[in-house]
Amino acid sequence: MKVGIHEAKTKMSKLIPAVLSGEEVIITKAGRPLVKIVPVEDESATRLLGAFAGKVRFHGDLLEPLPDEVINDFWLKNCGS
Repeated sequence: MKVGIHEAKTKMSKLIPAVLSGEEVIITKAGRPLVKIVPVEDESATRLLGAFAGKVRFHGDLLEPLPDEVINDFWLKNCGS
């Protein structure tokens, strides 16, 4: 369906349901197509949580304390003299 700018302004409440039901709506000016009204895709339905979702695996218990040698090595390299 093609509609002029003035008609689109006055009938927007009827054009939106038409677009949502799959109809193509093009707004024209002096008979020339300017823009197309399209529905916004629901990004929350297809968005994965996190950039590495399903790509990173953790081994062992994350809450388990680090071994003493790892902690001592960290302190020596970062805080020691």
